Amino acid sequence: MKSLFISLLIVPAFASAQRWHVNVTGGVSNYSGDLQGKAYTFDQSFFAFGVGAQYDITRNFSVTSNINIMKVGAADQYNNPNLVFRNLSFQSNITEWNLLGEYTFMDITRHMFSPFVFGGIAVFHDNPYAFDTLGHKVFLRPLSTEGEGLAAYPGQRPYSLTNFAIPVGGGIKFRVSENVVLAYEVGFRKTFTDYIDDVSTIYVDQAVLQAAKGGEAVEMAYRGNELKGGAPYPPGGTQRGSPKYKDVYYYTGIRVSIALVSSKNSFYGRGRIDCPKAVQ
Repeated sequence: MKSLFISLLIVPAFASAQRWHVNVTGGVSNYSGDLQGKAYTFDQSFFAFGVGAQYDITRNFSVTSNINIMKVGAADQYNNPNLVFRNLSFQSNITEWNLLGEYTFMDITRHMFSPFVFGGIAVFHDNPYAFDTLGHKVFLRPLSTEGEGLAAYPGQRPYSLTNFAIPVGGGIKFRVSENVVLAYEVGFRKTFTDYIDDVSTIYVDQAVLQAAKGGEAVEMAYRGNELKGGAPYPPGGTQRGSPKYKDVYYYTGIRVSIALVSSKNSFYGRGRIDCPKAVQ
């Protein structure tokens, strides 16, 4: 009776463990916005890293949750030639938590490879910064470079550093052993903010910005005058960025998925079709 009781406790836990995987991802991250006009590029990319867990609901559908650390950045000197005159730049570290549903088109325990897609929800935190002429790191949000929070610009509200995003993407998986799967994947994050790069709307009046936030704010709001032959600070109301499209960030990487229990012993293994042994 005691053995039966122990079995009743262990078997459900073991069966559950058979469906769990640990995921580790490494690659590069980038963004698309006012300082990077390309929808997808490796230009000005930075390293990205993530860890997470995966639970297999069926042979083809899984739920994953991950914490990702990414970095994005861009500079006008590598942007659209028509925007080089602004001489703006930024970088930002992004910390993201996500919850995803993932569909693998073929049973990866029975095939060596399979395409897959995923989608879900994410929450991320970022904090754009740039380097001044002396090389000092300057966080941009407190400077109200577009008049955010200033009484003279009541329509310009301070932007949040923590936001929601919609992750979508896909790739291809390769089974390398009974409990290890490699995946090449690309994941995009549609956000609901246009301020990952601190650029969205207009230049505010130089005198107003100077009085409210000081000379550093004026310096970081427009940097064209740092260029040889560059124009002075633009008149207030001049277009600085475009609020038409929200910013997007994305990554390209390799994921290693390690099953906690070999697929031979998992619920996948039951009914698995292996190649017949050669007849002697």
